[in-house]
Amino acid sequence: MEEKFALFFLFFTEVYVGCNPSPLEDVVIDRYYVPRVCPREVQTGDFVRYHYNGSFTDGKKFDSSLERGRPFVGQVGLGRLITGIDRGIQGMCVNERRKVTVPPHLAYGSLGVGSVIPPDAVLVYDLVLLDIWNTEDKVQTFTLKKPQACKRTVVNTDFVRYHYNGTLLDGTPFDSSYKKNQTYDAYVGQGELIKGMDEGLLGMCVGEMRTIIIPPFLAYGEAGYGTDVPPQASLMFDVLLVDLFNPKDDIVVDNQEVPVSCARKSVVGDFIRYHYNGTFQDGTLFDSSYLRNETYNTYIGMGYVIAGMDKALLGVCIGEKRRVTIPPQLGYGEHGSGDIIPSSAVLIFHIHVIDFHNPTDQVEIKVTHKPEECNLTTEANDLIKYRYNCSLLDGTLLFTSDTLDKPQETVLGANRVIEGLDTGLQDMCKGERRQVIVPPHLAHGENGGSGVPGSAVLLFELELLDLQKGVPEGYNFVWLQDLPEQIFQSMDMNSDGEVPLEEFSAFIKIQVAEGKGRLRPGQDPDVIIKDMFTNQDQNTDGKITAEELTVKAETHDEL
Repeated sequence: MEEKFALFFLFFTEVYVGCNPSPLEDVVIDRYYVPRVCPREVQTGDFVRYHYNGSFTDGKKFDSSLERGRPFVGQVGLGRLITGIDRGIQGMCVNERRKVTVPPHLAYGSLGVGSVIPPDAVLVYDLVLLDIWNTEDKVQTFTLKKPQACKRTVVNTDFVRYHYNGTLLDGTPFDSSYKKNQTYDAYVGQGELIKGMDEGLLGMCVGEMRTIIIPPFLAYGEAGYGTDVPPQASLMFDVLLVDLFNPKDDIVVDNQEVPVSCARKSVVGDFIRYHYNGTFQDGTLFDSSYLRNETYNTYIGMGYVIAGMDKALLGVCIGEKRRVTIPPQLGYGEHGSGDIIPSSAVLIFHIHVIDFHNPTDQVEIKVTHKPEECNLTTEANDLIKYRYNCSLLDGTLLFTSDTLDKPQETVLGANRVIEGLDTGLQDMCKGERRQVIVPPHLAHGENGGSGVPGSAVLLFELELLDLQKGVPEGYNFVWLQDLPEQIFQSMDMNSDGEVPLEEFSAFIKIQVAEGKGRLRPGQDPDVIIKDMFTNQDQNTDGKITAEELTVKAETHDEL
C-alpha cells in the first residue's frame, strides 16, 4: 500500500511540475500519518529528534538517517536546519509522518552540496518525528491511580522500591523492571537516579501509579545510555511505587483494638503467642500464621525475632490487635529473606496477641464467689468433685465438664491433674467459684496436649461441688481421735483372740461412721479395708492376732 501511495505521489508530482514549470515558492507538506493523540507540536526553539529519508523528485535517495541507524537531532527555527525543514517540521507531533518537498531556495540553492546535491535541486524528505523537547521543559508527571489513603509521600533521602516500564517518547520500550521480576531500589535525591526520576518520584504514595516524562537534559543527555537509550532522548516511565521508607524511620504502631481490661502488659523476657498476617506496603501477603492454623510463639526482647517485631510486641495486652509497620533496617535489611522477603522491604504486620506469660509466673487465682460459711477447705489428698470450663485467654473454649455425665472428680496432690489446676483447686470451700490462670510450664508445656496448643496459657472457671477429706500419702486409713486403749479387744468382737476379715471390716466401718477415723476417699471401702487387713495378717492365715497387730503398730501402720 505504501509503495503504491509513493508511486502515486511521485506521478502526481511529475504531472504537476510538467503542467506548471514555475518553481515552488514554499515547502509542500503531506501529513500522511497523524497520531490520534498529539499533546505537543513542534515550535520554534524546540529540539527535535527524527528519522528521515532524503530523495530527489525522481525518487533517487541521497541520504537516510534510517540507513545510518542514527536519528538526526537539531533545534528548530534558529537557522540550524535548512530553511525548508525548519518550516516543514513546524507543528509536527511525535510519531507523525510527513513528506516535505523543499524547493531549492529553501534547501541548498544554486550551489548544491558537492556531488551529493546538485544545484537547484528540489528535495523530498520523508520524516518521522521521534522526540521533541525544549530547554525550558520540566519533568512532567501524570497520576494514573492513587490510593484513597496516603499517610506518607516520597521526599528526598527516602529509599524507594518501584516497578516501571520505560519507553522513548515514540513508545519504543527500552527497559522494564517487570521483565526482570524485581523492583528498582534506590535512595531519592542522593544521586543514585537520573535527575528527572529524582524529581518525578517526589510526592508519590505507596501504591500510586504515575507516568513521568523526563527531558533529555534531566535524563541521559547527549551520551545516551548504551544501545537502549539514544543520545538526546526524552524518556517516559510508567511507575508503580511499591515501597517507601527512610533510614531514620522507627516502627509505627497503630493500636486497632485494645481490651478494656488489661491487667498486665508484656515485658522483655515474656513468652508470647500471637497470630499475624504479614504484607508488604502494596498489600501483597507474604506470610500468615492463620493460614498455618497455629500461632507464632517466641520470647520477647531476646533476639528470637526481627528487631522491629521485638519492639512491637512490648507493652501489649492479651487480646490486643496492632498494625505494625517495620522499616527494613529493623526487618530483614538489604538482603531480605530467601524468595519471600525482597531486599529493603518495609513489612506490615497485623498482630493479634493470644496470650503471654513469663517463665517465673505462678498460678493466678481470682475468687468470683465464696460462701458465707467456709469451715472446711480443700487440701492435698482430698477427694473433690468440681465443675470447670477450660479455655484459652482469647476465649476459645477447649473443654468443659458440662458435657460429662457426672461432675469431674479427682484427688488433690495425687498428680491426677496438671500441676497448675491442682494448685488452683486447693484451699477452696464447697460452693466456691474461681477463675484460675495457669501458665504453660504448670500446664501442658511447650508441646501442648490433646486439644491444647503448645505453650498455651489456660483459663479455668471452677466451682467446687463436693469435698471429702483425704488421708496422707501412703495411708489407707487415719484416726481422727486418739486410738482406743485396747484396740485389739475392741476389734475382737467375739473375744476369741482372733480377728477375721469380717470383724476387722465391721470395726473399721464403725470408726468411720462415728467420725473417729477416715478411709482413703475415692476408692471402694471394702477393697481398702481388705488391703489393710492383708497388711496386718502377717502369716496369711486369714485372721489377725494381737501379736500381729502389735508388730504392724510398730511399723507405723495406719492402725
